[in-house]
Amino acid sequence: MELKAIAMIELNSVARGVGSADEMLKSADVDLVMAQPICAGKFMVLVSGEVDAVERALDVGREAAGEFLVDDFVIANVHASVFPALTATTRIQAVDSLAVIETFSVASAITAADAAVKAADVEIIEIRCATGLGGKSFLTLTGDVSSIHAAVEAGIDTLKGSGLILSHTVIPYPSPQLGRSIL
Repeated sequence: MELKAIAMIELNSVARGVGSADEMLKSADVDLVMAQPICAGKFMVLVSGEVDAVERALDVGREAAGEFLVDDFVIANVHASVFPALTATTRIQAVDSLAVIETFSVASAITAADAAVKAADVEIIEIRCATGLGGKSFLTLTGDVSSIHAAVEAGIDTLKGSGLILSHTVIPYPSPQLGRSIL
């Protein structure tokens, strides 16, 4: 699946989320990637397509969400590794260095992951989207130590000022047991 652009809205209402998803899909020539409830009673809608179409769908989604909107984004040229990481289907052979970035929203985790993998030679292991996390999200990355540091810095920088970064850590050489557990 080759995706040029993606847009996402995250809402704190399931009912309004379903309605917003429908409005987004009817407003522009976009494909639905995900529309699902997530923890803490939130709902996420992720669409893909050409840049103007996803921007139009996002505008309509924001308006339909109203006061229930938690977070949103458009990524014009999403990195190909984002989607396997969202569905936990990334194939990583070993964990070299490990980074974890924890956020307060799904949208911010995806945005940080895309920025991180574009900034440095790292692999996204997983983007965990609020399921079982009380509405928080996190991503895990692997690569050499200097690349991991550069990736984390880029991921955090892309969210600066948003208040959505909760925590992050870099482990230069994680224990083999932890590495296997992460994979």
